[in-house]
Amino acid sequence: MEIYHIPVLPNETIKLLNIKEGSVVVDCTVGEGGHSALILRIIGNSGFLIGIDKDTDALKKANERLSSISKNFVLVHGNFANIKEILAEKNIKEVDAALADLGLSSLQLQFGERGFSFMNEGPLDMRMDKSKGITAYAIVNGFDESNLSDIFYFYGEERRARAIASAIVRYRKTKKIETTTELANIVGKIYGGKRGRINPATKVFQALRIAVNGELEDLKKFLSDIPDVLITSGRVGVISYHSLEDRLVKNAFRSDPRLKRINKKVIRPEADEIERNRRSRSAKLRVAEKI
Repeated sequence: MEIYHIPVLPNETIKLLNIKEGSVVVDCTVGEGGHSALILRIIGNSGFLIGIDKDTDALKKANERLSSISKNFVLVHGNFANIKEILAEKNIKEVDAALADLGLSSLQLQFGERGFSFMNEGPLDMRMDKSKGITAYAIVNGFDESNLSDIFYFYGEERRARAIASAIVRYRKTKKIETTTELANIVGKIYGGKRGRINPATKVFQALRIAVNGELEDLKKFLSDIPDVLITSGRVGVISYHSLEDRLVKNAFRSDPRLKRINKKVIRPEADEIERNRRSRSAKLRVAEKI
């Protein structure tokens, strides 16, 4: 079995979530099972893991990976925003710990047909759940200039949002924008071919992905509901990768009277982890405990 996913901040996550033998844990974004594999080994035969993900391809990989470790788990095709309903359906009232890693899985990034990355040519899809929802193609080719600009600015914090939206609208008068590389080239021209440490298309692709999947709305609902399914002294950890997500997590953990922050200072990967796994470089971990 080929495994793509390397879990981010694995040791810090396990330690701060206080996962131990016998714990009942929900991995709210199980992906290909990187964190869940570590969790299963710790909770042992007396513990139980629930894994949730929108992506059926990732769930298949996770099932292969986790089945080789233990049978004490169940995987659910669903949205972590519906955490209360999902656990109720499995007759689970409370959990000891919950983890949400908000990053894309390697599986999504490495296969161009999913449309998440400008590094691999593919159709403009970007749906985590391929069975439902609007595609990036529909947004890029159907939304007016003002709406596109708002998406790029508010979801991508893209300072050239208006210019990029205008260029897209001009381009699609000639032909539809079909592929990831086609879109990336349009964005690149706005920057005049100048490339810094980050590809010019990065923020636009981030913004489209967030819009397609309703990521910020889902995160807000998850953060609001998660204390209701934690035991007293149970912990929730969130690994985010950009400022919009991190801001929501930080504010929720700081303002929710049901929670206390375990780490007031955000935890980032050490240099050696970033060297092993470049995708970890922007990760931020925050953990809170139910009181």
